[in-house]
Amino acid sequence: MLIIERLKQQTDFSIAEKRIAEYILEHLPDIPKIFIQDLAEKTFSSHSTIVRLAQKLGYSGFRQFKDAIAEVVYAQLLSTEEVNVNFPFHPLDTPTEIAKKMADLTIGTIQRSLVQLDNEVLKSSVNTLMEADRIFLFARGDTQIRARGFQNKLIKINKFAIQVEEHVDTDWTAVGITQQDCAFFLSYSGIVPPYNKIMQYLHKKGIPILLLTGNPESPMVPFATHLLLTMQEEYDFAKIATFSSQTAFEYILNTIYSVMYTKDYEANLRKLKENQQLMQTGLLADQE
Repeated sequence: MLIIERLKQQTDFSIAEKRIAEYILEHLPDIPKIFIQDLAEKTFSSHSTIVRLAQKLGYSGFRQFKDAIAEVVYAQLLSTEEVNVNFPFHPLDTPTEIAKKMADLTIGTIQRSLVQLDNEVLKSSVNTLMEADRIFLFARGDTQIRARGFQNKLIKINKFAIQVEEHVDTDWTAVGITQQDCAFFLSYSGIVPPYNKIMQYLHKKGIPILLLTGNPESPMVPFATHLLLTMQEEYDFAKIATFSSQTAFEYILNTIYSVMYTKDYEANLRKLKENQQLMQTGLLADQE
């Protein structure tokens, strides 16, 4: 960071050098990719002036000077800061600033989810999913997209899940669920009144129920056999989008799938190779 401070202080800088320093500070993320010719044109200066500035700051030339700035830029990109998950960016933010804030939001959300993830609940949830003949996924809106991704991954380990909302009549689907199956409810708010009666019914039938939610006070919680809780700082309505909650759900579902995969890791890898060969060169290969 010393180089940034020296560029700000501008001790013994000429007018041209100050102009170069100001431009660098205002366009810091762009400097690692800039050429000396471009910097000279944008600052109305010469190559020699830029080199003199670099040498005044203790560097042999522009390349070493630019590398030092690049280290600072990359360090800033890798560091994370707290971001308002409901309004993570502002109208005057540059595209690079927005990209950084979204990266920080994603990293912070996953770290928060990891801390809250209970190892025993994760293990028991995975065991229930592995033992189930059929997996019924109850999810709506943005969360249904996450559930669909989870459903797609399960196919890779020969587990086939059913998206209940695709069948429109959830009640009819619910009465067909047996004790050999399991029901997986996903709702960040935990407030889906139609699901309450279904969960109560399934609970009375002794059917295993997984609940992934961000609301520990949800009326759905008492009926869950396994509660996967991920509380984020996301509001119900006052927000730009469901960035944090859906990042958390995606992370947890990916984790569940990964643990399921390791239950029979070698067999899954063998099956993967067999299926790929079948689709690339076997009967299922595209025919010209």
